Amino acid sequence: MPELPEVEAVRVKLSDFLSGHRIESVEIRNSKTFIGDSKKVIGAKFLSFRRFGKVLVLDLDNNYSLLAHLKLTGQLIYRGPKLPNPPPLSKKVIGGIPGPHTLVIFNLDRNGKLYYNDIRKFGWIKLEETDKVGEEKFIKALGPEPPVFENQSGEVLSLASFAQILSKTTRPIKIVLMDQNKIAGVGNIYANDALWLAGIDPRRPSNSLSSKEVEKLFKSVIEVLKEGIKRGGSSENTFVTPEGVEGEYQDFTLVYGRDRKKCKRCSAEIEKIQLSGRGTYFCPHCQK
Repeated sequence: MPELPEVEAVRVKLSDFLSGHRIESVEIRNSKTFIGDSKKVIGAKFLSFRRFGKVLVLDLDNNYSLLAHLKLTGQLIYRGPKLPNPPPLSKKVIGGIPGPHTLVIFNLDRNGKLYYNDIRKFGWIKLEETDKVGEEKFIKALGPEPPVFENQSGEVLSLASFAQILSKTTRPIKIVLMDQNKIAGVGNIYANDALWLAGIDPRRPSNSLSSKEVEKLFKSVIEVLKEGIKRGGSSENTFVTPEGVEGEYQDFTLVYGRDRKKCKRCSAEIEKIQLSGRGTYFCPHCQK
């Protein structure tokens, strides 16, 4: 599932491409994907672009907003005048655009198009009144988000609140990092890499970390998320940016996906285990 860096990459590019575009019509090819009355967006212009954890919020100038959750395989792809020379589509855009996995098409002014593709059909787009976005259940339930850039939407995680969250549970530290109700935006890839960077075994009980380890992990989470944003996210599975191209973080992971390879820090062999059903990568020698 796309994590904070991937969704942020989508947010930034959609802001570049969609700002000022007007929605002329909406073609809904799967009724379960679009929630709400699509007629209410006709004629509206895209105004601003926000993100809460892994959820995108596209604000319109008519006091409505489009909320989008890409889930496992969702893709938002733009074609139009603000991308005059689009790059070749990644092979991960299976079937192309529009294609058999295109579930929603926003027809924009100036012959622009915004396609929503989703092979697994788990993602969704929901129409909501802008002033009610913060009352959505899944947004209200989100924990604070690591401070990776200025002017973030929602509550920002501090070192003190991070330490408090960890001190209250014996659950494995990796599982707590991925709990969206505790900390928003961190998923499997970046949790693995942050723990490796901090030298902490992912199986450790969260409340067993010393204050120095908590501070080191806090800084490591921020560092790997910033690197993921810099690289345009990870395209290990089906993730693509709105240009329809892949991110690059999968080529720069620290430990994720590196089972049986040498640790970049101590050259021991990386191990892979399952922790709460998720692939978990760590160095048995230098992660304590």
